[in-house]
Amino acid sequence: MATKLIFAVFFVLPFLAYYAQAVTVYDITKYGAKPGADISQVLSTVWKEACGATNASKIVIPRGKWFLSQARLHGPNKSPLELEVRGTVEADPDINKLPNKNWEWITINYVNFFTLSGGGVFDGKGHEAWKRNDCHKNKNCVKLPINLSFNFLNNSIIKDVTTKDSKNFHTNCIASHNVTFLRYTITAPGDSVNTDGIHIARASMVKVLDSNIGTGDDCISIGDETTDLHIENVNCGPGHGISVGSMGKNPAEKDVSGIYVKNCTFTGTSNGVRVKTWPSAPATLRISGLHFEDLVMNNVSNPVVIDQQYCPWNLCDKAKPSLIKITEVTVKNVKGTSNTKEAIILSCSASKPCDNVEISDIDLLYVNPIPANFTTVCENVKPRVFGKQNPPICATTA
Repeated sequence: MATKLIFAVFFVLPFLAYYAQAVTVYDITKYGAKPGADISQVLSTVWKEACGATNASKIVIPRGKWFLSQARLHGPNKSPLELEVRGTVEADPDINKLPNKNWEWITINYVNFFTLSGGGVFDGKGHEAWKRNDCHKNKNCVKLPINLSFNFLNNSIIKDVTTKDSKNFHTNCIASHNVTFLRYTITAPGDSVNTDGIHIARASMVKVLDSNIGTGDDCISIGDETTDLHIENVNCGPGHGISVGSMGKNPAEKDVSGIYVKNCTFTGTSNGVRVKTWPSAPATLRISGLHFEDLVMNNVSNPVVIDQQYCPWNLCDKAKPSLIKITEVTVKNVKGTSNTKEAIILSCSASKPCDNVEISDIDLLYVNPIPANFTTVCENVKPRVFGKQNPPICATTA
């Protein structure tokens, strides 16, 4: 509740000035856009005109299906700018037809007081591309485009739109400040490869609120130098949960702090909330102020995980422990069902044990038909435990 009040005061109020102004509307059909034809050039032309306007502007993509080969939309904008997508914008399913293979499908950079809205859909047509994604085993794999790439945004809101079947990540939000994703929908099959819902990094005061995310990878992934991130009332599933990391491979990675995941529901995901850092890796950043509270797990594998020996596909060396410090962690009021025998895994670094960890009011039931001793795993951590403990927290500690 407090987060939404802050959102209203510090974010919504500045937009009231926008709506008080006369808004110039740019309907792409008035500039030559036609269904069945590529709208990329029209959109680029209209975008430049709207960015140069001294009064508030709104670009409208009307209802219907619209083909877009690729778009790279740059600011700065001189006044508030809205892109209202009412229809379905479709990519070419053939990755070879992407005009610039080094760009994402749609990129929006360097804008302030920007709104993306309208109830429309961005359909990345990713089914064929997923079959070609072998990046987990091939370092020289083909680069696949992100559906919506937001970089260097300030004081902006993305609301009431859907991203569907991206060829790669659905969305990234990089180097941005005070950006809100509101009633944002992400949809892709659970077996779609590397289709993270929202990836956030080097960003501050980002919020993901009242949203539904179902995809084939992390619903939300959090990269380095992220601070004051609020994720509230998000439904996650299918997917890999909400993850901080993975981190550690890049020595230039910077601290992460103030991550709040509250009032979220996970359904059928391979993880709930997770922190992952690589062993035998050079980065020495600090991850602090993690708050996982009021979470519901519905048939979830690994509901709560800190994994400082993260090593997917065994493609790393575990000889040396992670050099990343994790501290100031609260896990509170987590309930529901788990289909793995470990309800909570706290596998911290032997070189930098986790500290200031509090766990309270855990009520999880084991629902896998294969009998098992339902338990928790604790390594290099001594959490403070309060309230209900089902199952017992750190009954044995390594």
